[in-house]
Amino acid sequence: MARCHTDCLEKPLCKVFGKLGALVGRYPWWFLVIPLIISAALGAGFYFFEQNETNDIEEQFTPIHGQAKSEREFIMKHFPTHDSLPFSAPRLYTEGTFASFIAVAKGGSVLTEAAFKEILRLDGEVKGFVVDKNNYSSLCAKAGDSCFSNVMLDCIQYDAGLVESFKFTYPVQNSTECSGFIGLSVGGVKLEGNYIKTASAVRLDYYLRDNNAPKNERWLTKFIDEIPKHSTVLKNIQVSYYTSVSRQTEFEGSSKEIVPLFSITYFLSIFFSIVSCMRLDPVRNKFWVAALGVISAGLAVLTGFGLLLFCGVSFAINTANAPFLILGIGVDDMFIMLSSWQKTKVHAKIEDRMAATYAEAASSITITTLTDVIAFYIGVMTPFRSVQSFCLYTGTTVLFCFIYNITFFGAVLALNGRRENSNRHWLTFRKIQMHHQPGESKFYGMCCVGGEYDEMSGAETEHPIYLFFKKYYGPFLTIIWTKVFVILLYAGYLAGGIYGCFQLQEGFDLRNLATSSSYVIKFYDHEDMFFSQYGPRVMVSVSESVDYWNTSVQTEIERCMGKFENNIYVDRELSESWLRTYIDISKLMSIDITASDSFITNLPKLFKIVPLFQQDIELSQDNKSITASRFFIQTKNVNDSISCIIPLQVYHSAFIYFDQYLVIQINTIQNVAVAAGAMLVIALLLIPNPICSVWVTLAVASILAGVAGFMALWDVNLDSISMINLVICIGFSVDFTAHISYAFVSNEKASANERTIEALYTLGYPIIQGALSTILGVVVLAAANIYIFRTFFKIMFLVILFGAIHGLVFMPVFLTFFGMSSKRKERAKLGSKDSFQHL
Repeated sequence: MARCHTDCLEKPLCKVFGKLGALVGRYPWWFLVIPLIISAALGAGFYFFEQNETNDIEEQFTPIHGQAKSEREFIMKHFPTHDSLPFSAPRLYTEGTFASFIAVAKGGSVLTEAAFKEILRLDGEVKGFVVDKNNYSSLCAKAGDSCFSNVMLDCIQYDAGLVESFKFTYPVQNSTECSGFIGLSVGGVKLEGNYIKTASAVRLDYYLRDNNAPKNERWLTKFIDEIPKHSTVLKNIQVSYYTSVSRQTEFEGSSKEIVPLFSITYFLSIFFSIVSCMRLDPVRNKFWVAALGVISAGLAVLTGFGLLLFCGVSFAINTANAPFLILGIGVDDMFIMLSSWQKTKVHAKIEDRMAATYAEAASSITITTLTDVIAFYIGVMTPFRSVQSFCLYTGTTVLFCFIYNITFFGAVLALNGRRENSNRHWLTFRKIQMHHQPGESKFYGMCCVGGEYDEMSGAETEHPIYLFFKKYYGPFLTIIWTKVFVILLYAGYLAGGIYGCFQLQEGFDLRNLATSSSYVIKFYDHEDMFFSQYGPRVMVSVSESVDYWNTSVQTEIERCMGKFENNIYVDRELSESWLRTYIDISKLMSIDITASDSFITNLPKLFKIVPLFQQDIELSQDNKSITASRFFIQTKNVNDSISCIIPLQVYHSAFIYFDQYLVIQINTIQNVAVAAGAMLVIALLLIPNPICSVWVTLAVASILAGVAGFMALWDVNLDSISMINLVICIGFSVDFTAHISYAFVSNEKASANERTIEALYTLGYPIIQGALSTILGVVVLAAANIYIFRTFFKIMFLVILFGAIHGLVFMPVFLTFFGMSSKRKERAKLGSKDSFQHL
């Protein structure tokens, strides 16, 4: 059995694994069949996949206890919407049920007779869509006795011939023919004074009543299906379209595109594993070992996912990234065990070889598994359900991957050892001769002669890449000028990473929930291009009962509203306040509203003049006081930290998604810090060397800085998706750094350069195998048409790339400078390199 270092955890761990390896070697069929039975049983949990799949965007990608959600509860309670009341889009506590299209002029201005003829024709087609005998007029939101209508179409009385002569004022149309805010109806405007000279786009909205949900959904589906057909014949305008259900339906449909990619990944992983384990020797060829090693990871996915689906754990769409990652992790552990197996003596008993293999790989695969699993489970603490789902499924499945590696794959290794011991061909399983006979052709020798090994060591012949690291790469890296170049390269890397960190943007863009080819992307682009000047109308609510008739209270409300309105993102002229209007009306009509009774009893006069204000005031049950009220400001961004004596809160339905900005940064820092702390504890316990701990800490921080910085330079924001990957970064950084530093301080070579060469010799090829297997596991996601999966690939690629570079380039060089104090005596005390020679 391989030597184990004498410390309180590592020695018993090696012994336990050694006994397990011997047991697997003695009874391989049990360890092969039982995992298959368990996988089949727990895999049945996929029957419950559909009922556990939760792709609700708000639930998955917004903070669980976001501030805007509590504000929405307040609005829902005090200002409920009713279809019997006049419709007002800004007064909805949700975005409403609607369909929209944006008409963009193909050349010049959209305010031409030719363009508006096509707009009016399309408007008529939309209003004529019939589903189950229901057209727009029978489903539309009402403003009085008629459907909610577009101000611009009202102004020209649905006559395209009037559009070129009509004088539109911007952003508010106020004329005898029509009046209303048109800042969100016409975009890309050029003005002459307050009048619109030209405009690039017009937006038309079609709101539906909320009491006909099934009918509304069918009508909106009809809208989505028919608009493209009617748009193809338009000559003067191009059209983009969107509905209130588009984002959700497109998001749900995008998950189907990932299934073919997993099939490709599985093929790539098997192909890479077979190629990297391929030998010309027909006996030592590890074809079936490599193929079944990948299958072992697949069984772990089946088992882990099936178990959690059985338990009713919700499955978010981003969790579909997990199998790609787990496949890479599983194959990585397979290479570790296989590399340890190849170091054992080929003529030893299978039980002894398995015991040595397990003892050799025990610390390596345990460290990598523990760091990965703990990093994922720490991610469950985040306030995003999508992150919780991903981390819970991935952490659990990585644990199963570890279990299947030491049971199912170990059994495969033992059975393959029996085949090798009897000198049987890897494909035909027939016994073949071990030595070449005189007169045999080279082709016959390659196919039918095998079983050779290194007679000096008694182990299998080493792979040529091991010798490459020892004879060429290691010595080259220790040359002084190579070291200077590596230092300069690292300085550039770190500078780029730090610079990128300052460019990092926060927040999840909702357009990224749709596929790149989705029709909603074009609509979002047109919105940004032509309608970004004015944002939503935001509610400012007085959340408690106050004495509105008191002049000092009125003054305080005005002071607070003034703070909002003085924001550079707010158009003060577009604010809407029932209290201001009421005060002005009282002065014009000489009404005394300075007492509570007169203030309340005269409110109907206000409602008669402006009926919509009735929806902005909630009276107490006895109608003697106002329990809550609200005002409106036209804004793009609101600072909710404004200090007021009056209890005010701001709300818009979009704020539900803006809450992520309040928590994403602090939660990312918190999770990364906790994961890093847990990683250090594990490293100290299982790699008990202070030099290793220092280098692992520095390397993890360096890799994390690089990933965070370069992901910003690769157009990746800090959001719930990238947060997952930064937590993962901690676990994967250990894989590439902990063992290379330990191999350096623990080997018996005399000089720092020699110790570096020895560390690269023992670890270089496993690092390459592990890096390539993980990258191959996620590389197909680069071709995904969905932001979530592309982002996962980008960050995982950066994690693996920078981790491998640190393990193979940066750390070996830096260890030669700062590892000189490591003494042979200390190395002898810690033991030989054997216990940690493979990643």
